[in-house]
Amino acid sequence: MQIHIIDHPLIQHKLTLMRKKETSSGDFRKLLKEITLLMGYELTRDLPMEDIQVETPLEKMMGKQVAGKKVGIVPILRAGFGMVEGLTELMPSVRIGVIGLYRDPETALPVEYYCKLPDVENREMILVDPMLATGGSAIAAIDMLKAKGAKHIKFMCLVAAP
Repeated sequence: MQIHIIDHPLIQHKLTLMRKKETSSGDFRKLLKEITLLMGYELTRDLPMEDIQVETPLEKMMGKQVAGKKVGIVPILRAGFGMVEGLTELMPSVRIGVIGLYRDPETALPVEYYCKLPDVENREMILVDPMLATGGSAIAAIDMLKAKGAKHIKFMCLVAAP
C-alpha cells in the first residue's frame, strides 16, 4: 500500500484551526469538509480517464471523462461521515456505503455491526475515517470491502497516530 502525505499549506492551516480549543463544532465540521475537499482532489488524481466526443457551441471536439463506473465512498461510522460532504461536493455522482465497527473492550479487536455497500466491483472505492489510531478498524473495513469484491480501494484519513 502506498502512503501519500499531503502537506499542502491550506490543509495544514485548516488542521491547526480545527485543533484550537476555541473552535466551535460548526466551524470544526466546516473545516473538515474543506480539508476533505482538498485531500479528495489529490486522492482522485489517478482516476482512469477515457476520451469522449462532445459538441461545443462551435464544433465537435474530443474531451476526457472519468472512465468506468463511478467512485464509491464508504465512511467508517460515525466519524467518517464528517468527510463525506467534502467528497460528494467534489464528485456529486458518487455512490455511498457505510461500515459500522466498534472495538471489543475485552479483545480490542474491531467488531462489525453494520455494513451497507453499493456495487463495489469495478468501482474506485474510497474508505474514509478522519483518525487512524492502531489501524485495526481500517484493516477490518478494507477486508470487508475486499470480501464484497472491491479491487480498487483507497483509504483517506486526516490524522494518524505515530
